[in-house]
Amino acid sequence: MRTSHLPKVSQAPPGLPKSPVHVRSSVSVDAIQDATIQVLLSTGKEHLTPTRVAQRAGVSVGTLYQYYPNKSSLLHAVLRRHMEEVTRAVEAACRENKGASLQQMADALVTAFLHAKLSSVKASKALYFVSDDVGGAEIARVFGVRGTKAVAEMLASSGAIFSEDVDAMASTVMAVMSGVSRRMLESDGSPKTLEAMRKGLQVMVRAYLSACVIPCNR
Repeated sequence: MRTSHLPKVSQAPPGLPKSPVHVRSSVSVDAIQDATIQVLLSTGKEHLTPTRVAQRAGVSVGTLYQYYPNKSSLLHAVLRRHMEEVTRAVEAACRENKGASLQQMADALVTAFLHAKLSSVKASKALYFVSDDVGGAEIARVFGVRGTKAVAEMLASSGAIFSEDVDAMASTVMAVMSGVSRRMLESDGSPKTLEAMRKGLQVMVRAYLSACVIPCNR
């Protein structure tokens, strides 16, 4: 399995303006990753090449190769970016809903997760179908650890007494959301189908969290 080649972007010290080189590098990386998705959607994985991506991004092939040496590294990078966006959405929802009711937690979590995961159904579907080729399982595992930690901390803030360990509950919730989102990507993609599955996921997460609560009078 090929590992990611991190972009060679220098980091500006915290609190200081980014240097022109840093800004140009950040713009180039973003443009290349955006172009990778566009080429993937227009030509498919088989016909995606660094040259085509560079042309779409408006950069030279030499510039692209400074960051990504081959097609696998390009796809690995955009998949990591996608998972980072999903994970940040989960973490933000968990921070914002600490101390809320379990139903509010469930609704906010499902909404944030699916919005990030399916903000572009076509792009998400394309990444889903190439994930096995670029170590998608390991990427999902790494980001899943972060998401699970955030969910567990949110659940622990509810004040409820649970029959299950909160870490195990958080893992279950993350697994259910990931599983349903995969089925959504494999579905016909119609708004009616996606909405029905979204509602079903919301019901499942709500019901599961409620079922884990030990009533106070026991």
